Amino acid sequence: MFVTPGYAEEVAPAAGEPHTDAGTAAHTETGAEHGGGGLFPPFDTSNYPSQLLWLAITFGLFYLFLKNVVLPRVGGILEVRRDRIAGDLDQAARMKSEADAAVAAYEQELAEAKAKANAIGQEARDEAKAEAEAKRKEIEAGLDQKLTAAEARIATIKANAMKEVGTIAEDTAAAIVQALGTGKVDKADIAAAVKAAGK
Repeated sequence: MFVTPGYAEEVAPAAGEPHTDAGTAAHTETGAEHGGGGLFPPFDTSNYPSQLLWLAITFGLFYLFLKNVVLPRVGGILEVRRDRIAGDLDQAARMKSEADAAVAAYEQELAEAKAKANAIGQEARDEAKAEAEAKRKEIEAGLDQKLTAAEARIATIKANAMKEVGTIAEDTAAAIVQALGTGKVDKADIAAAVKAAGK
């Protein structure tokens, strides 16, 4: 218990005086006067008006502090966060649209490249086919020329051979007639006989 120096002087016994119950009684009476019968001060009904006044003043000051200092700061923080989130969402939407545009452009370029590759392949196939057809025709023309030349040479050889066959036949017939010993035969008669046999 907190004791003031003045109260201690009133209650303390004088030097050499024995401690009596009178001091204790005085102390109890004074405590009863100051303490209101030993009640806890916040529960004492005589203190309610001053407690309510200080409660209202404290609540008002706390309200003004919250309204003028804390809430603007919290509102500013929330506003900054809202703006930042909105900016991030806008940036994400912009980046998504850019990514979609890039994907669309890539797909279009890929389709164009495939079409171009198909066109180049078809053109190369057509060129190769045309070149092969031209070479085939050239080879066929060369073969036809060679075949015609071979047939002409064969015809010439055959004609020469046929001429020589006639001469050989005449010579052979003359040799046979001489071998048979039937006499001398004229070459004109032998040639006429060979021609007649050849027909």
